[in-house]
Amino acid sequence: MKSNYHTHTSYCDGKEPMPHFVERALQLHFKHLGFSSHAPIKKENSFSIKEEKINDYIREISALQMKHPQIQLFKGLECDFIPHFTKPFSHFKETYHLDYLIGGVHLVQTPVHEQLWFIDGSKQQTYDEGLKVYFQNNIQKAVTAFWEQTFEMIETQPFDIIAHMDKIKMHNQGRFFSEQEPWYVDLIQKAIGLIYDKNIIVEINSRGLYKKRCKDFYPSDLILCLIQKKGIPMVISSDAHKPDELDLYYTEAIEKLKHFGIDQIVHFTNTGWKEVKLP
Repeated sequence: MKSNYHTHTSYCDGKEPMPHFVERALQLHFKHLGFSSHAPIKKENSFSIKEEKINDYIREISALQMKHPQIQLFKGLECDFIPHFTKPFSHFKETYHLDYLIGGVHLVQTPVHEQLWFIDGSKQQTYDEGLKVYFQNNIQKAVTAFWEQTFEMIETQPFDIIAHMDKIKMHNQGRFFSEQEPWYVDLIQKAIGLIYDKNIIVEINSRGLYKKRCKDFYPSDLILCLIQKKGIPMVISSDAHKPDELDLYYTEAIEKLKHFGIDQIVHFTNTGWKEVKLP
């Protein structure tokens, strides 16, 4: 049963309107499609939905569900966690009666007052400049700030799926640190422990691969090993911003999970997340 719960349309930084994604999902024989616009944040930006548009967003999903009963559509948001910049995740879940929330870190708090380090996007230069200006090129300090913000999100916010949990590696490209360094492994192990304790779902996210910004899925092989040992639930996500991205690397994601002994993912149902055997 093909599914994608991490989908961005023109309500946020996606490139096409919602009906185009539903049409493509039907062509691909998806059974589930979840929409997850970036939730509003207090900082002015061009990537998140405006709060005054969320009701329109919810209504459009409901209208498309009525039109296309052969696929199940779900209402979600991808919530950024930035202390002092973002509303509690519960505000969005309760106010808009959402089916699920995705939590993620794209902007890292820095020692410089109210300045944020953008670790995402297409420009490696932005990552490098932030590392230099905010952290004086101390990569361990910078990466630790990302993970500590992630830890705080896991410990304080209610959400279902953690987005691209090790995205901090994307612009690293093996230049500044190795994922095998003991200090980095310690951070990963702490994250996995917290995720397990909070029963959070981890996505295997292919966007870095098809955008050619990363040589592997998020999360890394080391993290997948730890996930398998803990029995942490997973979903397959393309993090689609265009309809044609909905199933990119879907088969490869299944193969990767099975390679690490993960033979189940979860799907959303009216009674919560349920395990489904991989083909």
